[in-house]
Amino acid sequence: MLGMCRGRRKFVAASLALIFIPALTWLYLSSANFTVKPLPLSPLDPQSSVLIDAAAEHQALELRLREVEEHNHALRREISLPPRVPTHSSHHSNGRQGNQLHTHSTEEGTGDSEAKKGVASGNSSDCVPQPVVNKCETIHIAIVCAGYNASRDVVTLVKSVLFHRRNPLHFHFITDSIARKILADLFHTWMVPAVHVNFYDADELKSEVSWIPNKHYSGIYGLMKLVLTKTLPSDLQKVIVLDTDITFATDIAELWVVFHKFKGQQVLGLVENQSDWYLGNLWKNHRPWPALGRGFNTGVILLLLDRLRKLKWEQMWRLTAERELMSMLSTSLADQDIFNAVIKQNPFLVHQLPCFWNVQLSDHTRSEKCYKDVSDLKVIHWNSPKKLRVKNKHVEFFRNLYLTFLEYDGNLLRRELFGCPSETDHNSENLQKTLSELDEDDPCYEFRRERFTVHRTHVYFLHYEYEPTLDNTDVTLVAQLSMDRLQMLEAICKHWEGPISLALYLSDAEAQQFLRYAQGSEVLMSRSNVGYHIVYKEGQFYPVNLLRNVAMGQVNTPYMFLSDIDFLPMYGLYEYLRKSVVQLDMANTKKALVVPAFETLRYRLSFPKSKAELLSQLDMGTLFTFRYHVWTKGHAPTDFAKWRTATTPYRVQWEADFEPYVMVRRESPEYDRRFVGFGWNKVAHIMELDAQEYEFVVLPNAYMIHMPHAPSFDITKFRSNKQYRACLKTLKEEFQQNMSRRYGFAALKYMTVDNNS
Repeated sequence: MLGMCRGRRKFVAASLALIFIPALTWLYLSSANFTVKPLPLSPLDPQSSVLIDAAAEHQALELRLREVEEHNHALRREISLPPRVPTHSSHHSNGRQGNQLHTHSTEEGTGDSEAKKGVASGNSSDCVPQPVVNKCETIHIAIVCAGYNASRDVVTLVKSVLFHRRNPLHFHFITDSIARKILADLFHTWMVPAVHVNFYDADELKSEVSWIPNKHYSGIYGLMKLVLTKTLPSDLQKVIVLDTDITFATDIAELWVVFHKFKGQQVLGLVENQSDWYLGNLWKNHRPWPALGRGFNTGVILLLLDRLRKLKWEQMWRLTAERELMSMLSTSLADQDIFNAVIKQNPFLVHQLPCFWNVQLSDHTRSEKCYKDVSDLKVIHWNSPKKLRVKNKHVEFFRNLYLTFLEYDGNLLRRELFGCPSETDHNSENLQKTLSELDEDDPCYEFRRERFTVHRTHVYFLHYEYEPTLDNTDVTLVAQLSMDRLQMLEAICKHWEGPISLALYLSDAEAQQFLRYAQGSEVLMSRSNVGYHIVYKEGQFYPVNLLRNVAMGQVNTPYMFLSDIDFLPMYGLYEYLRKSVVQLDMANTKKALVVPAFETLRYRLSFPKSKAELLSQLDMGTLFTFRYHVWTKGHAPTDFAKWRTATTPYRVQWEADFEPYVMVRRESPEYDRRFVGFGWNKVAHIMELDAQEYEFVVLPNAYMIHMPHAPSFDITKFRSNKQYRACLKTLKEEFQQNMSRRYGFAALKYMTVDNNS
């Protein structure tokens, strides 16, 4: 066998020599004169400051030498590959054929230090074909994710995987109801091609592991990787299991191909633990669970599900856990303790992965001994409660890698995978059909296109808690904002003690700025009944009505107060509206309760604490009725003169361009998405309420005040761009015609009124 390999090498070398005689001759003559060192690949490499001790000419020759070596190595590798290498079949990819992805594994053996030296020094045989992943083979990934914070963390993991991937992906999420809601909405609106997602109810699995006492901060969800063989589809043969605090620095296909290296009864692919935890010498009386040597970390696991099922994995881990718990009483590291106890008894089960597949940045880590250069790393694991504040000489590099994906524009990951057949996505197909029917020569094309743009949406970006009231009168304040209005959040929270639903229009980077802002605010962090829903930026317009619809869609109270972010509600408005629900029989009638709107031009205002105080400021010129000097029609029907002396609610009639702020039932119609930016977005909604025969009732003791701010970008465009105003007029006329068709004779008034907005 050795002779055959040598003969083959001679053949390859001879073939290459015919093409590269000058280069190979120079290589032969000069090989005895210098020792080649790898070029420094990272500024963080401790040897990166040590350059070759030769003159510039010497360095140029060495660079040329390395180029020749790399080129020849690539040719040798290509020649040594067979035409096609069979791959393990997998769920949803059985029988598929196609071009092969040239992703070659660089690991050999078990991945220990000696094996890595062998690869680095070129001792591995080039005669052995390197396994590859079929270009169209689906890679399956399982992740346990529960709660708001984990749902936010998993997005960064997914981004890092999508960024490098060249294969179709199938994510299997084991989630609680919270994470399922968040991730289902996110992937539905993300619309990434060649990505499938399935969810499995973690609540149904709790009984499988709830009998195991666990001290780890992950709680019961940290034990659920133990039951994946039972949870995942029975025809799924293999899966990569990841913790949510993982960041990929390479194509996940390189990890998927390692399944080809499993031998005998190996069913688990794991990286050795990089701390001394299982050695039991971290502190006095430290008594860890049994493990093989240093033990293994379960942040990254390769599972051969079909073989595990044949080995009766469920029975195996349960018996082990029951036996060890008799003396250990509880787990300290959740599923990892039990995996290691099983491996201790059955070492043949594990295939040890090279450490760069799970570089662990935990407390007491020894991960720095795993690598010489950070450019070699493939997976970073932030497995410490302190996360980004861990101590490591390269932590800045790791942190920057993580932050890159944290703030990376997820819209850029919607790229197609060409050459692979994919299941028809009817939502995407219908969207493309609709967009193709639009006339690109239409001067209002961009406006029309915006109506159909699907914005990636992450609902409940922060922790949220809401307890329904028993009297069924609760009201949620609904508003939308962008980054330049963040300063209003604390003030609104001080004025409105009830639940709030906010849609924030942000980029990925701005979302992280908002997160830091919110977590640094005592006012915001003291409120758990505020739902923050991120709608990610895309396109040139501010999608104001889409944002309102997103915020309305997450309301879980019977009523909602439709406001804007630059208004402060009067103190006590929340309780006043709840009492009005009963007083005006909102449950059994279709009413829109109008809250009169005022404004101040002063950045510092002594906010009126009563109607009498407000009227006094109105008379003194400190306050004004909202937009009286630029757009009186918008709120004129409220009849402020009558409101001054009113003591009971009074009904008003709809008039053209009426756009009050109202409280309505949760089931009220959505806002029309054709209106973006500035103009007619609220007017159209109020018109639809009127068409559906809502009564407009003004509350005599309610008010809200608009606070001054710099003009928005969209109102500036409206005022300066003639085409913008022309398109708005066109869209308004089309909306009125649609209303006439939908509501018939009753809607004729919308066609005949004098609308000059």
